[in-house]
Amino acid sequence: MGNRLSKIATRTGDAGTTGLGDGSRIDKDALRVHAMGDVDELNSQIGVLLCEDIPDQMKHELISIQHDLFDMGGELCIPGYTMVTDTQVARLDDLLAFYNADLPPLRDFILPGGSRAAAIAHVCRTVCRRAERMIVSVGKSEPINDAPRQYMNRLSDLLFVLSRVLNRYAGGTDVVWEKERER
Repeated sequence: MGNRLSKIATRTGDAGTTGLGDGSRIDKDALRVHAMGDVDELNSQIGVLLCEDIPDQMKHELISIQHDLFDMGGELCIPGYTMVTDTQVARLDDLLAFYNADLPPLRDFILPGGSRAAAIAHVCRTVCRRAERMIVSVGKSEPINDAPRQYMNRLSDLLFVLSRVLNRYAGGTDVVWEKERER
């Protein structure tokens, strides 16, 4: 990558197009560009979560996930290129099993909230779901690999589980939706 980013203001996108990693140009509102932007936004939101008081092991795992998301952005940026692998998806399955192991079973729906870190994890989860939906949309209009879609599906589940873990880490519990509350 060396000097590739030596000039940030290129003005090449002034007409509403952007360059992909293969040298082609597409409209900035193309589904692929939306997917890339959603993945980038998720990576940024995880960066915000990393500013919170969270367990060191989780911090390390989230940084690894940020690297995976950068890989995903690269894969989305280069049509036909593969960077996200089944191994990365399997690692999320392992993390889900690890963090779910000590959580009580859910008997009710929970609301996003509790501790600040848990609330931010929920924001990450919702951005992840949006990115997943956009990747599905891209896949309907052009061929893409299965792993990015699978990765985002697992990651949104993991972020939900991490929100529950973070509430307990902060000394709280889940915020339960009260179906029979007074309205």
